[in-house]
Amino acid sequence: QVQLVESGGGAVQAGDSLRLSCAASGRTFSWYYMGWFRQAPGKEREFVASISRNGGSTFYADSVKGRFTISRDNAKNTVYLLMNNLKPDDTAVYYCATARLPVTNVGTDDVDFASWGQGTQVTVSS
Repeated sequence: QVQLVESGGGAVQAGDSLRLSCAASGRTFSWYYMGWFRQAPGKEREFVASISRNGGSTFYADSVKGRFTISRDNAKNTVYLLMNNLKPDDTAVYYCATARLPVTNVGTDDVDFASWGQGTQVTVSS
């Protein structure tokens, strides 16, 4: 079983940047696609970004494309989410997750993922 621990959230103003980190343990990290999701109050959890096993391929939700960058460091078993030009609509709890199956590509549905972290709160004020 993999353990995921997110960090880096906080309260910022619109236009600011944050970098989230997700440290993984308990599984061969480099075998799995990784993803970031978020859940705002009263809303369903939504896909934010995903990254391939070697980091060569990334995919983003339209709402964050051009502002967020997902990356990973397999030597450190860590995936990152750099968030620039934050907006109040980005306010949510952010979760990282591993793909459900090794090697296999993932879509944007959370059923493709397993082993979720506890989440980190991001609050953006206008």
